[in-house]
Amino acid sequence: MDANELIQRYAKGEINFSGLELKGINLFGADLVSINLTQTDLRSANLIFAYLNRAQLHKANLSSTKLSGANLTQADLREIKLNDADLHGAILQGADLRSADLRLANLLDANLIDADLRNANLSGANLTGVCLRGANLRQEQKEYAANLRSTRLFQADLRGANMAGVDLSGADLRCANLVEVNLRGANLYGANLSEANLADAFLSDANLDRAILREANLSNTKLERVLMNEADLTRANLSHAIAPDSKLTKTNLSYANLTKARMNRVDFSRANLLAEILIDSSLIEGFLARTNLTDANLDNANLFKAEISSANLTGATLRGATMPDGSINS
Repeated sequence: MDANELIQRYAKGEINFSGLELKGINLFGADLVSINLTQTDLRSANLIFAYLNRAQLHKANLSSTKLSGANLTQADLREIKLNDADLHGAILQGADLRSADLRLANLLDANLIDADLRNANLSGANLTGVCLRGANLRQEQKEYAANLRSTRLFQADLRGANMAGVDLSGADLRCANLVEVNLRGANLYGANLSEANLADAFLSDANLDRAILREANLSNTKLERVLMNEADLTRANLSHAIAPDSKLTKTNLSYANLTKARMNRVDFSRANLLAEILIDSSLIEGFLARTNLTDANLDNANLFKAEISSANLTGATLRGATMPDGSINS
């Protein structure tokens, strides 16, 4: 079937074109709202600027298909193959992309607001500037989580997205908007979050070992039991952060702001806290063995029962701080 026949039959009211061989078909700008293309082979097709609102594309094959500017609002894209597809500027708002294959897809500036991406494979995809506000990528079962390993999410808008348990190891999240995002239990090992905004985000039980968070905003972020070993948090803002029982061994926190942060029982051993601001912070029972606190500001900090005997406190200020023995430093 060629493009003219499909368009003519659709114009007459026919919408079921499931299971057809339409490889390489040219449907540029076609109006195909609510069409049924379930299990259809559309590999390398041209669907640029096509209207596919509420289209049925369950298990369809759109590998290497051109979908720039296409409208796929509320489309059924479950188990679809979109690997190597070009979705630059496509509208996928409210689309169902559960178990979709989006490996190496180009989603530059795409609209994925409120999309369901559970178990989708976005490994190696380009998500630069993508809008994922309210999107659902959460892990419901261990085998049911979106794969975003090494994905490019530079300047992406993920505000309020549910990404609990998602694999973002090695992902590029520089300058991304992650305000109020749920990343509980997510794997962010080696991810680059430089200058990302993580204010009010949930990262409890997440793995951020060796992650880069230079100048990132983590104010009021929930970081309970987080792994941040050997991470780079230079000049990061962690004011009012809550991170009890976390591991930050050999982490670089030089010039970071931890004002009023709650870091009870945190392992800071061998971490670099050079010139860090720890005013009014809570470090109760913290482990600061061989920690570098040179020129740090610990005014009014609570260090009750903290281990600081081998820490480097050269030039640090401790005015009004509660010392490990419970005394108040004058």
